[in-house]
Amino acid sequence: MRDREISVEQEHLDQVYRRLEEKIHEAEFLMHDAARRGQVGTPGALAERDAQVFRAGVHLNRLNNEFEDFLFGRIDLLPGKDGKKGPDGAYTAVEPAEGAVREDNTADIAETLHIGRIGVLDEDYSPLVIDWRAPAAAPFYRSTPVEPGRVVRRRVIRSKGRKVLGVEDDLMRPELTAFLDGNTLPVIGDGALMAALGQARGHTMRDIVASIQAEQDLVIRAPAASVTYVEGGPGTGKTAVALHRAAYLLYQDRRRYAGGILIVSPTPLLVAYTEGVLPSLGEEGQVAIRAIGSLVDGAEATLYDSPQTARAKGSSRMLKVLRKAARGALEAGEPPTRLRVVAFGRRLELEADALQRIRHAVLGGTAPVNLLRPRARKLLLDALWEQSGAAGRHSDPELAAELRSSFDEDITSEDAFLEFLDAWWPELTPRGVLTAMADERRLGRWARRVLNPGEVRRVARSLRREGLTVHDIAMLDELQAILGTPARPRKRRELDPLDQLTGLEELMPVREETQRERAERLAQERTEYAHVIVDEAQDLTPMQWRMVGRRGRHATWTVVGDPAQSSWSDPDEAAEARDEALGSRPRRRFELTVNYRNPSEIADLAAKVLALAMPGSTSPSAVRSTGVQPRFGVVADSLGSTVRAEAERLLDLVDGTVGVVVAMNRREEAARWLTGLGDRVVALGSLEAKGLEYDATVVVSPAEIADESPAGLRVLYVALTRATQQLTVVSADRDDPDANGVPDLLRD
Repeated sequence: MRDREISVEQEHLDQVYRRLEEKIHEAEFLMHDAARRGQVGTPGALAERDAQVFRAGVHLNRLNNEFEDFLFGRIDLLPGKDGKKGPDGAYTAVEPAEGAVREDNTADIAETLHIGRIGVLDEDYSPLVIDWRAPAAAPFYRSTPVEPGRVVRRRVIRSKGRKVLGVEDDLMRPELTAFLDGNTLPVIGDGALMAALGQARGHTMRDIVASIQAEQDLVIRAPAASVTYVEGGPGTGKTAVALHRAAYLLYQDRRRYAGGILIVSPTPLLVAYTEGVLPSLGEEGQVAIRAIGSLVDGAEATLYDSPQTARAKGSSRMLKVLRKAARGALEAGEPPTRLRVVAFGRRLELEADALQRIRHAVLGGTAPVNLLRPRARKLLLDALWEQSGAAGRHSDPELAAELRSSFDEDITSEDAFLEFLDAWWPELTPRGVLTAMADERRLGRWARRVLNPGEVRRVARSLRREGLTVHDIAMLDELQAILGTPARPRKRRELDPLDQLTGLEELMPVREETQRERAERLAQERTEYAHVIVDEAQDLTPMQWRMVGRRGRHATWTVVGDPAQSSWSDPDEAAEARDEALGSRPRRRFELTVNYRNPSEIADLAAKVLALAMPGSTSPSAVRSTGVQPRFGVVADSLGSTVRAEAERLLDLVDGTVGVVVAMNRREEAARWLTGLGDRVVALGSLEAKGLEYDATVVVSPAEIADESPAGLRVLYVALTRATQQLTVVSADRDDPDANGVPDLLRD
């Protein structure tokens, strides 16, 4: 069904591109036609030509710039009360017409609208694509299961260039049986599950579906002038609710959120999923979706730290180390210990003791280190001026000030002084400071009484590797704030030679930057956002909370998480950093209580681990049962062959994806086990599984996952709750399986 629906959307997209090519040819014809008009020679004809060329050029540029990756949504609508068409060819009705839903709870789809970055009409002026800003597109963002309006199905379309890669459906009316062109309306993804639940026999299941919808709708429509905190266990739809909330807020108050919405996800894998659910909307690039390891421009996390190293880097203790390192790095490159210059015919010298006193005086404040360089320069000049003895030559203040100004000018124009200043107070970079921290002896001095010797050794060794970890990214961001960026002189715009010769600007339009280029440029220039959404917030370390907090100083927030799934070893320390990042804004708390992803058989098994990880915690209620119990296996010949055989078995049983979850140190090894099985199976480390779902999962050696960090039991709980259909647990030697293969951690 998924392949069939992708082909349906592909056929429509092909039709849209054919129409776009026709529109481009029309715009090119208008430009050529306008150019011929210039042969008339009258001033009026020339002005008309220039105006038409300009309009046609702008239209042509827009069509070319929007040509790729612009279709992202679709809504299927019931007949409306109002039969009037708007200027974009779509009907303007918001509510369904009387009798749109028949007494037997069936209905026909009357209208289908595709949503994209620009509007496209066919030859008969019927809409092929509705501009996302048009009133007709509003239900795509505003409709919820509690207030669906005319919307029966909302579909997110993920495409690359001219190819449709995937579709994901949300049902606004899951209790309804809808027909499109005489056939039952197909539903892909989570929407299919909600449809099955909503159409189940008996009132109990329908009441549960209504409960799910009401819980989620409250979060989506919550007022934005504060912090909206959403808690919920696995499978409660936290991420999807947060993403729909972003779209709802953006469309509800576009002017307020035009400054940008930032969505922070814990891993790149979850970012890829998020981008499929919520495309970045509009030409301003209002929605930026970033992994926590790519929040700093120009840096990307590609490595993982050991749990012990991660605890040291992520702790708020690291802030003290970085502040000392930022100042200590000034002396890391063996700066000069003597300054010699000539002024007023005299040689002036500052020795090491005087230079050290000046450095301490400059560093006595809290200003960023790089911004203290002007103060260092001034104190050096003051010391040289005092040594010159020229201060007492004139009693007239004006003459004294003139002499001092001349002195400073003479000194600062000397190459010797400039070279000394560059070496003695160099401009520091965050990368440079991290490199300095890779020296274990030096780091030991900066981290004295903050980190223990073992932590110093592990941190220094990790910083000597090629590449960065997610914890290094947070340290880079903190160092950027500690160091500051010196002001740069603005570059003058280079004049076009034609402008210099004629003094005129051509009316013909130049190439405009594409929507994607503009969005990327704005994202790079933007350092703060109007609304920040933090997904899987329980995993953020104190240092990461400081990094995210800097991007939302004046923002409203949506924070989504589940304490039971936290992989950080000290939740109290992280909560303190979170509260500091969120400031004094009022909090609104919501809890999602219904697990509609995991069948009860899997949820019950995971609850045993939750009871060990967080005694007294209540897991969300699973609303469905498949009758398929989790399967337990024990290593036969080798761990790799056992896992591969189980993955092959599950590939035959499910139509979708299979995830193999292993301890972090086995990620590369597990990928080799699965070589050649195709792209439906993926190997991932335990920390990478957060927020993701698979039709079936294989959890390898629960004991290894539980023992890899102090938060290991919570990480294992996450791993066991990724499957929507089938779960297999493979036990190794450390798991102490019983006769049935059940590991010690999962026995009653």
